[in-house]
Amino acid sequence: MLSTLENLIKLARERKSAPVEGSYTNKLLTDKALSKAKVLEEVNELIEAIEEDTNKIHEAADVFYHLLMYLEANDVKIEEVMQELENRKK
Repeated sequence: MLSTLENLIKLARERKSAPVEGSYTNKLLTDKALSKAKVLEEVNELIEAIEEDTNKIHEAADVFYHLLMYLEANDVKIEEVMQELENRKK
């Protein structure tokens, strides 16, 4: 299950180093304003889906994908985020 997240992170890093023309992932990685807008949009859609009890899983997946792309676009490494979460354990 976590391998899916790892694969998304690998994809983002591969696309950063070897862009693919026409790739939506590349658009998100290079256009930080678009990436930010998509994260905000997808979070709002997830909240709405949860409140209306519709498409929750689909919208949650969109949030994960767009957030990972936004973090990578802004050179925030998921490994550092995970370490921060680990440091917060009591």
